[in-house]
Amino acid sequence: MEIQKRQPIGVELVKRGIVKEVDIQRALDFQKTSPQKKIGDILYEMGVSDPRTLIEAIGNIIGIKGMIIDTKTLNLRLVDYIGVENAKKLKVLPIEIVNGTKMKICFSNTTDRKGIEQIRMLLLNKGIVMDPYVTFEKDILRVLQGLESTASNEIKDTQGGNITALVDNIIRTGIEKRASDIHIEPMSETIRVRYRIDGELITAAKLPKAKQTQIIGRLKAISNMHQEKQEAQDGRILTYENYSIRASSQPNVNGEKFVLRLLKKNADIRDIFELGFPGDEDKLKKTVDKRNSITIVAAPTGEGKTTTLYSIMDYLNRPEINVTTIEDPVEIRIEGLNQIEIDEAKTTFSSALRTVLRQDPDIILVGEIRDKETVEIAMQAGQTGHYVLSTIHTIDSIETITRLRKLGMSDYDIASTLATSISQRLVRKVCNECKKERPFTEEEKKIINEIAERYGEHFDLNGTTYDAVGCKHCHNTGYYDRIGVFEILNLTETIKESVMKGESSIEIRRKALKEGYRPLVIDGINKVVQGYTTLEELNRKIAIF
Repeated sequence: MEIQKRQPIGVELVKRGIVKEVDIQRALDFQKTSPQKKIGDILYEMGVSDPRTLIEAIGNIIGIKGMIIDTKTLNLRLVDYIGVENAKKLKVLPIEIVNGTKMKICFSNTTDRKGIEQIRMLLLNKGIVMDPYVTFEKDILRVLQGLESTASNEIKDTQGGNITALVDNIIRTGIEKRASDIHIEPMSETIRVRYRIDGELITAAKLPKAKQTQIIGRLKAISNMHQEKQEAQDGRILTYENYSIRASSQPNVNGEKFVLRLLKKNADIRDIFELGFPGDEDKLKKTVDKRNSITIVAAPTGEGKTTTLYSIMDYLNRPEINVTTIEDPVEIRIEGLNQIEIDEAKTTFSSALRTVLRQDPDIILVGEIRDKETVEIAMQAGQTGHYVLSTIHTIDSIETITRLRKLGMSDYDIASTLATSISQRLVRKVCNECKKERPFTEEEKKIINEIAERYGEHFDLNGTTYDAVGCKHCHNTGYYDRIGVFEILNLTETIKESVMKGESSIEIRRKALKEGYRPLVIDGINKVVQGYTTLEELNRKIAIF
């Protein structure tokens, strides 16, 4: 709970007869050892006054209504409006909606102007006006913990006392929930289990700290790691049918954290258009069906670069061409492709690429451009009759050029070899089971129209959009599965000339916009207008308001 000026509030509370001077002094003494605690929260925990009287008095002093909350106070669900992660991060709780347009929402810190504005805009985009209240931080955390604990029953109820069964259940539950990663994290008093589902981490359980040594021992055993070593290790779990699970351990102050990456063997390759690639097949052919060049998919970690590459390779794969891939690891096996899995202890992308060039390839996929040596050989391959596809870590398609320059590539090599740079982000799709249809709000229209005007685009906002509500099908998130948001930079003669001249990314972007390039936000808004996702989700990924 927030206090803007500690001492004046304490004095005012004494004047009103809510607490005594000795209570304020005790609270101030306690605050010296716990400076993050607010005076009001300390007085509440000390029990020196009736809680309702105390919070209403504090609210009156700081100019905002005070409220006592508990689980019975809540008349709506977090996921329907602000999301569990927002509630935990900002320590807020929505309480109820009045007349369908005004929401009572409790804050524990009313000096966090940025957080309050974030919630206000989030609600405003749903056509709801915020009616703020102040309450005690301890009560908000208790309610949130109660809501969170319901998610942990699925693991706790089946764990029994058997560590082997417990670890197996954690992994199998992650598989059932479509998790891409499982985080098993020692905390100071518990072990937290979280699943990354559709790109978001969701807390699934908090296990007893006493089981930590046994859980870590079991994970090391099935991952083929050294039991005695208290250092970062990598391993692999191969005991689950249809899954190859990469394991990574990392010591921290509370023990050893494990992250398990769930890779499905022989997974179905998704059609490139199903992934969200904009345009039609003619546009796709112009983008990726090339020779004597290199196409790069650029994005930060975890944004689906490899999935897009697989879809492109599947589209290009034909019996009359020789397609070879160099990957770390091979995540999906595709019939007809020569797939090479590198072992960092024995070989590298660059050394494997040298060998592949002697295997008469037509198309080469290099899993990732990591260093100068790899990009040099990839460029050479693209200049000598091959078509090379790869990925690189950077923020957008224009900055791919900057990244290649930093890796030591000359402007001539980039201009003559780089044909296409594709950048993407993954946004969550609105759950079809629980989404709620509604018109665009005036605030949403304003945001979208300002972006449209900036890039000379037009969006039809007379249709409807959706609210992400939340149900059992989507684990109460309001979203299920993900779709790609893309931007495509084809290096036209104009762009190549700019690169050859060594012009900056700003100047290249300006010219690219005239040549038909459109940034991620344009395809993102198209996905919102088409009903795939929400403006809030798009903003979470690429910050548009």
